[in-house]
Amino acid sequence: MKSTHPPTSSDPDPRHALRLRIEEVLDRDVRPELRADGGDVELVGVDEDRIVQIRLSGVCQGCSSAAIALAMRIEAAVKAQIPEVRFLEPVP
Repeated sequence: MKSTHPPTSSDPDPRHALRLRIEEVLDRDVRPELRADGGDVELVGVDEDRIVQIRLSGVCQGCSSAAIALAMRIEAAVKAQIPEVRFLEPVP
């Protein structure tokens, strides 16, 4: 399902609109599953190259499976609905 919230011409920062769309995907498709297992994900930022920085927290922080969860679940969910995102980058 594609997001129905494209950036508007009145938005002075297109990254803000992109950030809102990413938060929507995280809230709807990613966080419920992570939180059910005691983890969470924070959207840290979106740079001018559409690279999204995220931080895993809770039991996900430092977990050996975090890289797999990031690549397979979070990035796939975000990029499936917001194809202009280049990739997700975990940050400490």
